[in-house]
Amino acid sequence: MKRLIRAATGMAGLLLASALAVAQTPYTDDAVYRQLGGKEGIQKIVDTFIPLVLADPRIKDNFADFDMAQLSVRLQEQLCEFAGGPCRYTGKYRDKTMDGVGTVRDMTTVHQDLKITNAMFNALTEDLQLAMERHNVPNSVANKLVAKLAPMQRAIVTQ
Repeated sequence: MKRLIRAATGMAGLLLASALAVAQTPYTDDAVYRQLGGKEGIQKIVDTFIPLVLADPRIKDNFADFDMAQLSVRLQEQLCEFAGGPCRYTGKYRDKTMDGVGTVRDMTTVHQDLKITNAMFNALTEDLQLAMERHNVPNSVANKLVAKLAPMQRAIVTQ
């Protein structure tokens, strides 16, 4: 298992590094979206992913004050759009403490005070890959999705 995690970490790092050169734009066809299982498949992946994140000692504390139901919706939008599906990722998150009222924060402002490191970003990537693996998403498809999401590292990693 440790060997698998190390391999995943190494692969994630390589994917992230190579994907930084790729513009953060969704796929123009829906092949990846369909291979993820469409909206239903993406919902299942996110439903598996969030508990993995919340149980991961490397990153779980960063999600203590987040509205996880809202985060689930945003993640589903994001994965769907970036996979080439019909969804539109709003990229907007309302703080739980605001009860849906007040300032809407974008990707950069949501993460700016969280002191996210590259190691934490990679842990999140590993958890996403594990969630996709648990739903039998082929590695080639998972890697394509991760490559599209990787440029967000610039907005998320602040340390």
